[in-house]
Amino acid sequence: MSIENKTVLVTGSTDGVGRLVARRLADQGARVLIHGRDRPRGEQLLNEIRAATRGSAAFLPADFSSLAEVRRLADAVRQECDRLDVLINNAGIGSGGSAGKRETSQDGHELRFAVNYLAGFLLTRILLPLLLRGKPARIVNVASLGQQPIDFDDVMLTRGYSGSRAYAQSKLAQIMFTFDLARELDPETVTANSLHPATYMATTMVRQSGVTPMSTVEEGAEAILNLAVADELDQRSGEFYNGLRPSKANPQAYDGTARERLRVLSLQLTGLT
Repeated sequence: MSIENKTVLVTGSTDGVGRLVARRLADQGARVLIHGRDRPRGEQLLNEIRAATRGSAAFLPADFSSLAEVRRLADAVRQECDRLDVLINNAGIGSGGSAGKRETSQDGHELRFAVNYLAGFLLTRILLPLLLRGKPARIVNVASLGQQPIDFDDVMLTRGYSGSRAYAQSKLAQIMFTFDLARELDPETVTANSLHPATYMATTMVRQSGVTPMSTVEEGAEAILNLAVADELDQRSGEFYNGLRPSKANPQAYDGTARERLRVLSLQLTGLT
């Protein structure tokens, strides 16, 4: 799929694999909407893309620990463009390393569930009208092989908390949301797929988790770009990839009752009901 002159929003694109994905899309002639919390890093990437003279970019800052800021980001996107061709939900935080301290978002939700899942859920839902205008458009949710079934009696992990459990639960929630979107949307109009880009990439998030990197951001970027632009993915929706290969997610992702419970909860928590 030619990405030239098409508009792509890449969340979490001021650092790590998101930054590389944004650069490569711009190098292919796309108009890239850069998102992140760090304004200096965002503006640096913006200047790099403008200097390359192929694609174009805009930087839209937002802190995903606040649903109000997610809504402001969505408003900013709607001011920047009247259609969206690709949405890459890449922003996220890791397990928190050895500290293992439970944290909450500005809205009082468990932080990893809020940043890694709820923010992307809300953003995607608000931007769906722009994606529908971008026919054929694509949604790519950057998840993980690390997946933990959701305990609906304690979604916010007030008991038995661990950072790795919180991270893995948020990533499974992303995949469940992806499958729901695929069932809801006509694949000729918008496709939705998710992936584990690469194992322990050399990113700030991985290093902060106290893990030695095992793969490169280049590997991860290749896998994300595959779902975003590859011709082979045309009209293919509701799939989970491990790198460049189709794979299987945790069994809970295929449980329609569990996905419905998550959808109802997510609509309530984000105020979309």
